[in-house]
Amino acid sequence: MSVAYSVIAVLGTLVVAFIVSLLLPGIERKFIHARIQQRIGPPITSPGIMAPIKFFFKQTINPNSPMPRLYNALPLISLLVVTVLLLFLIPQMYFVGALASVIAIIGFLKVEEVMYMFMGSLSRSVLSVRMPFPDIVKGAKHPETPRRFLEELSTLRAFRLIAFGSFPVYIALFVSVAVTGSIFLSDIVAYQQLHGPILFTVAGALGAVVFFIGYMILLNEYPFGILKAKADVIEGPYMEYAAKYRAYNYLTRGFLMFVLASLFATLFLGIAPNILNPNFIITIIVALLFPMLMAVMSAFSPIFTYKQFYPTVAAVSILGVLAIVAASL
Repeated sequence: MSVAYSVIAVLGTLVVAFIVSLLLPGIERKFIHARIQQRIGPPITSPGIMAPIKFFFKQTINPNSPMPRLYNALPLISLLVVTVLLLFLIPQMYFVGALASVIAIIGFLKVEEVMYMFMGSLSRSVLSVRMPFPDIVKGAKHPETPRRFLEELSTLRAFRLIAFGSFPVYIALFVSVAVTGSIFLSDIVAYQQLHGPILFTVAGALGAVVFFIGYMILLNEYPFGILKAKADVIEGPYMEYAAKYRAYNYLTRGFLMFVLASLFATLFLGIAPNILNPNFIITIIVALLFPMLMAVMSAFSPIFTYKQFYPTVAAVSILGVLAIVAASL
């Protein structure tokens, strides 16, 4: 395989993936949310393309933060982490060894999750205005009460999400490991090309259900959207991001949709993302189907509180463990 072929495959896959990811939020809202709510809905290009463009042209606001540069850089870092995750899913990058493994994938996803905690903990304002609560001026009724910011509450929820909520997707990743006996993506893909997709086994079917629930949790979508409490008004830890930094948030979410779908296609169908492989169309189809299924489930589900969130995640995690046991038999 020539170097030129590999470069074209890698760059072409990244470009096509990014273009498709720009349409995924619009497809989710236009064809599912709008249909269920019996309204026309926004244009397909509005959430993923026009909204980021709009924010790129808005005035940049200097945030009230102890580390403003790092705070503003976090959405861009998240986008770069998700891009690197897709990069190592591409077959031409499997020569990197350990970085193209299930363990490395878990590490990259964890870094993406940790960004939510940093976002919340580094913000010290509400809608770009410093507003500590309660008041500390002379005569305040509760001068000894600790001051809290809404983003700090998001940080606590992000910690719960990282510590507990993301178990399903990580357990689901190990179903393919249990079936193939290898943590390396190259071995997992090769096994399925020889024996058929893992999805069409009992363990694979159970693992796919668990993966999809984890997919919704990682995207913070209802009913699992614990990061976006109503008290935060706007998007939880994203609340204080404005202008181009909010645009990066929009781009990252759409791109993460595509990358997680590519991860599913790689681990459960044996189809790694590669623009030069005709089967890449299946990856795109999976990337289109997942947001639609997520939108349907979100539209007909209640908003979970912790009392519903924890038992649901525990039950799904147990289902994932059963899938691994079934794969080991």
